[in-house]
Amino acid sequence: MARRNAIFMCRSYRLEERGVLRIDRHRLGPRVYVLGARVHEWHLGVALLLGLAVGGLFDRVNDNPATGAAVLAGLWLVAKDWRDLFRAHRDTAAWRLGLHARVHPLRAVRRADPLPKLAAVTAALAGLVNLASAVTPNIAWRNHLLLQVEPFEALKLSHAAAIPTSMLLLVTAPYLWRRRQSALRLGLVLLLGLTVIDLLKGLDVEAAAGSAAAAVVLWLGRHSFCVEHDPDTLRAALRRVPVLAAASVFLCGLAVWIAAPESAGFVTIVRATVDTLLWQAGPVEFHDELGHLDEAIGFTGVLTLAWCAYLLFRPLAAPRVFPGVEVRLAARELVRRHGADTLAYFKLRRDQHYLFSADRRAFLGYRVEAGVLLVSGDPVGPEAAIPSLLRELSLFAEARGLRLAALGAGERLRPLWAQVGLHSLYLGDEAVVETAAFSLEGRPIRKVRQSVTRLEKQGYLAELRQFAELSGAELAELEAVSRSWRGGEGERGFTMSLDELRREDHGDSLVVLGRDAQRRIRGFLHFAPSYGRAAVSLSLMRRERETPNGLTEFLVARGLELLRERGVEEASLNFAAFARFIHAPQRPAERAVGRMLLAADAFFQIERLHRFNAKFFPRWEPRYLMYERVLGLPRVGLAAMWAEGQLPKPGLRRR
Repeated sequence: MARRNAIFMCRSYRLEERGVLRIDRHRLGPRVYVLGARVHEWHLGVALLLGLAVGGLFDRVNDNPATGAAVLAGLWLVAKDWRDLFRAHRDTAAWRLGLHARVHPLRAVRRADPLPKLAAVTAALAGLVNLASAVTPNIAWRNHLLLQVEPFEALKLSHAAAIPTSMLLLVTAPYLWRRRQSALRLGLVLLLGLTVIDLLKGLDVEAAAGSAAAAVVLWLGRHSFCVEHDPDTLRAALRRVPVLAAASVFLCGLAVWIAAPESAGFVTIVRATVDTLLWQAGPVEFHDELGHLDEAIGFTGVLTLAWCAYLLFRPLAAPRVFPGVEVRLAARELVRRHGADTLAYFKLRRDQHYLFSADRRAFLGYRVEAGVLLVSGDPVGPEAAIPSLLRELSLFAEARGLRLAALGAGERLRPLWAQVGLHSLYLGDEAVVETAAFSLEGRPIRKVRQSVTRLEKQGYLAELRQFAELSGAELAELEAVSRSWRGGEGERGFTMSLDELRREDHGDSLVVLGRDAQRRIRGFLHFAPSYGRAAVSLSLMRRERETPNGLTEFLVARGLELLRERGVEEASLNFAAFARFIHAPQRPAERAVGRMLLAADAFFQIERLHRFNAKFFPRWEPRYLMYERVLGLPRVGLAAMWAEGQLPKPGLRRR
């Protein structure tokens, strides 16, 4: 008996220690334990579905909307928690109201991230319901009840006020979807106002409850509205919106005055204008060729409302002015200290913005195109400073409502980009030649050797110079060669080339000059240095169009030999886009992409550039396009092609 009591007391102690229900905090979300056993959401979903199935077998469950909702709830609980069904994926996602999302250590975790979109849909529905309610007659008994506590004029005013308020809420809904903070504040005011208006205009309890529920959803998700607004832009918008609204109302009133009969007075014109803007029948009727003037004025009011909303809800703008001298000098110093990557030097272009880490130990270059913050290559700085910089980058992009992408990311930092929440898309291969192993001897390279021999017989020679050593006349010759090669087009590039050759900026770079028999410069190669390693990266490859074929091969071959003599161990040549898809596809989809790329080679020189690089037997180092969402990939691709100059931007944007 004593032993039984001891066992019972021990079990009771353990049960009390564990607790019947325990909820622990965890970085991925709450952990729920019942009698010491952890309970997942998919457990609840399966239990609910099993209960419904058993109830259906014993005819205890009826076919009604409540049963359908219960089935959907069970499926939803299983779907949102599907990773915890498999041991390999368990505890890899953070708890959220919607589908549980993977954890990205370098990105802010917001549990209520799905709420802004839900709030936007709810607000839009509330606006539509209130708009429909405002233009339909009230229920008779509710009218009689209201008239006992408010005058009839107040009833009419509340009906009239519901229309513009509902329309403004509809215009605000898309900006709620985009997580704009000012849209959140205005949406809350409008929904609470509609709750009061619904009760005053017809004791519409249903619509008021819907508006109040939408306001609650907005308030619960307030921390996920992360897109900030520039105070200066907001103040400018507050000055412009009244002027824009007044001008629109004046023009609409002028149109009504012209179309109205001569007997119509000023008050009638004003009332007709207001009623037409609110899509209500007014005291003036339009006939004949002006029969649709009222719809036109109504649409004008909607467009004006949308324009005002755009001005008010514009997000915090990205920097428009490119960095000044001091900032570029700080970036140059970091490139000199930590620019071992072959693309690091190209961040010194003058058409890139810079984002520095808080301690100024690391930075990255970027440009904003098509609503995408496009980072040029990998960040520059010590490895310990890169994670904090990428965390700041994600917050910087979120605060401005920009999508995040990186063009030309390398294999080494790809895991860090993944911690920001970016996916990788193979972009192509960088051709890197080891100068010590390069030789013009042997049968495989005979075509290049023949080009070199032929050009040397014609009196051509190659000369390696530091860019700072060139004279003004030589610089003028280089510029003439570039103009001839470009054929009147401007410089292109963003990630893997320089924007312009300037001695004050790029004096430490190297240039291989190709001189003819008269010692005139007829072609050249420009190499950017890679600090921290004995390597250079090809920036420009230019020749006059009337020069003999094979001059470029001659410059590369002799340039590699001259670089080797200078102590340079590696030379990065041209970038071969999507080379693997064409030459070594691994899946049927890659083979299909390869065939399309071959068809596009006539416009973008994809295959021809790869064949040129392959002549020098390089090793291939992959580069990637990092992007956030699959659905946003077309926009990221457009931004990348605009930045690189592969596609012309629309004329209005270019101006």
